[in-house]
Amino acid sequence: MKQTPIPDLDLALAASTFAALGSEQRLMVLGALVRAGPDGLSIGELGKRAGVTGSTLTHHMKILSQAGLVTQEKQGRSIICAAVAYQELNILSEFLLRECCADTNQPHEDHQHD
Repeated sequence: MKQTPIPDLDLALAASTFAALGSEQRLMVLGALVRAGPDGLSIGELGKRAGVTGSTLTHHMKILSQAGLVTQEKQGRSIICAAVAYQELNILSEFLLRECCADTNQPHEDHQHD
């Protein structure tokens, strides 16, 4: 049973966003920000928690920011980073699973996803 496409995400956008996540370090950075919640973390604290610092962290934050997954905001003398794309991450998950089991005779609810 084919499911309807998710209108908010086309293939090119999905590929671009997945490319931004295609690094262990970027996944660690995003994971640290997701765990921190909406208040985010200072760039220094983010570096400590993710194990990525300096220009490498700056580079990864730029890629994640361009993908719309995180923000950086100057607050006084600090830069606060936060994950902002919770809905987009859900849409990416749905994008991957939207045609789950479409070529089988069983509906997708009967299959486990790990």
